[in-house]
Amino acid sequence: MSDIAIKVEGLGKQYRLGEIGTGTISHDLNRWWAQLRGKEDPFAKVGDVNDRTRKGDSNYVWSLRDIDFEVKKGEVLGIVGRNGAGKSTLLKILSKVTTPTTGNIKVNGRIASLLEVGTGFHPELTGRENIFLNGAILGMTKAEIRSKFDEIVDFSGVERYIDTPVKRYSSGMYVRLAFAVAAFLEPEILIVDEVLAVGDAEFQKKCMGRMKDVSVNDGRTVLFVSHNMAAMQKLCSTGLFLQNGMVLADDSIDSIVDRYLANNYLNRNEVVLEAKQNQVASVIRVEVLDEAGEAVYEVAIGKKWIIKVTFQIERAVKEMVSSIGIVSPADVSICTSWQRPMNFAPGIYSTEFKQNDVQFAAGKYRIFVALTIGGTQNIQFLEDVVSFNIIPVVKQADETIVSYDAATGLVLNQLQMTTYPVNN
Repeated sequence: MSDIAIKVEGLGKQYRLGEIGTGTISHDLNRWWAQLRGKEDPFAKVGDVNDRTRKGDSNYVWSLRDIDFEVKKGEVLGIVGRNGAGKSTLLKILSKVTTPTTGNIKVNGRIASLLEVGTGFHPELTGRENIFLNGAILGMTKAEIRSKFDEIVDFSGVERYIDTPVKRYSSGMYVRLAFAVAAFLEPEILIVDEVLAVGDAEFQKKCMGRMKDVSVNDGRTVLFVSHNMAAMQKLCSTGLFLQNGMVLADDSIDSIVDRYLANNYLNRNEVVLEAKQNQVASVIRVEVLDEAGEAVYEVAIGKKWIIKVTFQIERAVKEMVSSIGIVSPADVSICTSWQRPMNFAPGIYSTEFKQNDVQFAAGKYRIFVALTIGGTQNIQFLEDVVSFNIIPVVKQADETIVSYDAATGLVLNQLQMTTYPVNN
């Protein structure tokens, strides 16, 4: 295991639903009695997989089940998966925040973790004191911490507030200092969750550069969780794809990203739903259409497209807003458009969001839909409800097509919108 930083075998984590997360005293006694007799944990045989799309029958849920993988020294492993796939649970187990139910973990080196805002910080202590506290937890001496202190403070950009208790820091300042401590106190293994999304664009860029430097130049291991696939491909060399608490794939990062996008995002241009009972309004249909109003899954660059959202109003509602968002092939939310607040009588209505002058680049785009009151009070939210492909076209000699850079841009309310009754 000289070149292996982390080795995970048969890892599993089981939770009990309800207020008591790990079981009752009677359950613990049953586990102890089974272990004393050399028998298997009786509760390891029960429990559902962590699949939120269906209703389970058990009070036990496997957040992780039968996880096996290795991470070599100096490797940057990207962990992907939808919300609830088990990514954060895996990182918490590796960081020894929680213990596994089954399996073994072998770690070769010190681990520094950044799992949430202010990880490992004491709110009453100043930034300076928390740097030394975190360094001591990582096993650093005072002399080693002092040698890195100026670099940490300079990178974090919170020098002016370094002697202020961190409870007065903003979430962005928390993240800046926490990441700087984790990255500069020279752990052999750095674990970073989605928390970097809290920072601004400039700081995220600095963090990416620092993690790249830590892995390439210093030969340290990095485990990185993010929903930003562009950042994943830029930083990571290998990937781990989790789904419902199990490993679906373990491969190169490009292969993992391709499979993640293909498996997790729906390849459908239309969805029909049942109206929800006892809900003032419900989305009952979402469609992707061409200019002629025909259902379409692929649209050539330069051609017009329409997202049509049909909803049913059960009882009169005031100031209701229907809105959509578009997520780019790089997994970045690039467009949000909404219809103005309107008063609706009971009936069925449709809102059409029509592409106007903004041209999107080629790739697969995903749609989320929301119904709100006044744009703030949520009625219904549908994530990744439909998708469509924009495909490149062969340009004519006298034709110029300007494509919108979907990976980095952001468009607010730039689609044409029309709301009308369907069958009142």
